[in-house]
Amino acid sequence: MEVKSRHHLRGDEIDDIVETIRATFGVEIDGDSFEDVTFDDSDQRVVLVDGDPYVVFFDGEPSLTVNGAQEFAPESRVVTVDAGAISFVSDGADVMRPGIVEADADIEADDLVAIAEESHGKVLAIGRAQVGGSEMVGDSGKVVESLHHVGDDLFEFAV
Repeated sequence: MEVKSRHHLRGDEIDDIVETIRATFGVEIDGDSFEDVTFDDSDQRVVLVDGDPYVVFFDGEPSLTVNGAQEFAPESRVVTVDAGAISFVSDGADVMRPGIVEADADIEADDLVAIAEESHGKVLAIGRAQVGGSEMVGDSGKVVESLHHVGDDLFEFAV
């Protein structure tokens, strides 16, 4: 990922991002420096918090990155998968019902969600819910579209 542009964000832009992340994932992003980064070879927009890629935009909506979710553990909109799903989710696969052991009931279809493994709660991916949280546990069907995962270009990105 080649950086196209990089600039510091204004205070009101930072406030909007921090508030949206708080409302979405229930965590407070804390940092002294917020820089907006765009890329030559991708349409992704990333925000570096104190130099680390902790925020990414999906369809104009700010979200924690996997790195951000590992630093600031989400308290809401979390989908928890079992050990059998870890390798699939870590490779970027969409999340299927049989792999889910728990999902926040407040999740609605089209919400951004953090996908965590059940043993240690480590976030493996960020995705978009296809159904509400109360409908996620079950026997068959895709319920979360994977947008960003451990090991992808964004996860490996460093300035």
